[in-house]
Amino acid sequence: MKQFETSIQDFTIRFATEEDIPLILEFIKNLAEYEKMLHEVTATEEILRVSLFEKNQAEVILGEYHGEAVGFALFFHNFSTFLGKANLYLEDLFVKPEMRGKGFGKTLLAFLGKIAVERDCGRLDWWCLDWNTSSIAFYKEMGANAMDEWTVYRVEGQNLIELGDKV
Repeated sequence: MKQFETSIQDFTIRFATEEDIPLILEFIKNLAEYEKMLHEVTATEEILRVSLFEKNQAEVILGEYHGEAVGFALFFHNFSTFLGKANLYLEDLFVKPEMRGKGFGKTLLAFLGKIAVERDCGRLDWWCLDWNTSSIAFYKEMGANAMDEWTVYRVEGQNLIELGDKV
């Protein structure tokens, strides 16, 4: 398991392995609770195993401080037709509340930026809830720009099934 040293003493970043699935699910649930959306989590360890390590639909990095996981980021590639190249899409970034303010979130986001550059991605994108002012301030501090002129649309559940049946 390769670990990447960071500028923060005793803080390392590594790519998650199958053994980390329970930890990944715990981080997902912690984030969902923070976002007041825990009731929406249907992910299980088995779903994550298949999605992350069998189908390789996304990747996870873990931030560890003194050998203990304190944060994670889950991301995957999407594609920009305008740029003609892949991008990284950050689905989730979470640092344990008691570990915030130490630069771990900034370092995880910077590491994703490094991955995007190394993989020749055109950009790094993510969504943020409008009420999450502390995260918005954090992202702006890191050089992010809000895409206020875009509206996110979603089709899910029965509507997704019905959409697919229209072919």
